[in-house]
Amino acid sequence: MARQVSLLLCAVQFLTRLPTPALRGFEPDWITRSARYFPLVGLLVGGICALVLLAASQVWSGWVPAILALGAGFLLTGGFHEDGLADTADGLGGGQTAARRLEIMKDSRVGTYGVLALVTVLGGKAATLASLTPMQAALALFAAHGVGRVAAVMAMAALPHVSDRTDAKYKPAPDGVKPLEVLVAALLGLWPLLLAPPLAALTSLALAAVLALALALLARRLIGGYVGDVLGGIEQVAELGALLGLAALLA
Repeated sequence: MARQVSLLLCAVQFLTRLPTPALRGFEPDWITRSARYFPLVGLLVGGICALVLLAASQVWSGWVPAILALGAGFLLTGGFHEDGLADTADGLGGGQTAARRLEIMKDSRVGTYGVLALVTVLGGKAATLASLTPMQAALALFAAHGVGRVAAVMAMAALPHVSDRTDAKYKPAPDGVKPLEVLVAALLGLWPLLLAPPLAALTSLALAAVLALALALLARRLIGGYVGDVLGGIEQVAELGALLGLAALLA
């Protein structure tokens, strides 16, 4: 139990800027082993964002609560996944070789492709949330954060890691994410969809899977696998897909 608590705290430290106790006896493979809890951390972030949306909806209507809720997410995670999305778009869109694409992803500057990806995905999220009632939007936001992290964990298990740089955001353990860990992540991250109508939940999963799979296959073809930035991009497009799927039948 103590080890599981340490892995959960490791996941919180890796994915957010929330204050946590210092980890004692940290081991290099803890980030990989803690992947089972990434969706749980996602639900924590999504839950806080959902509360912000509900609180803001008592004062404002339209897009304002949605934008404030997304802003709360940026503060909680430091834009961790959004940064990955932008870097992935710049790298996959701007490089001509796998090596050059990986080099572009490491550049801290954001290019045209990155800006367009952020505007499209974040704008899509805000517009989708604004199309729902506050309670529907809160539920959708809460569930989508879990779905997005599950997609990232699945990508970690399915794709090879292709970056060996010492400054990589994420360096996986030699044995990678194990099937049982993926199952635990799915159970922890997908249960909020049970609160939605069955058809809406299935549509949400389907659209999230399509967008996540499309980006994963593109990364596999262009750079040979994934790096940390690609995981962030997969999380973001899966989150968007989940929101779109829920809103398609709830709005």
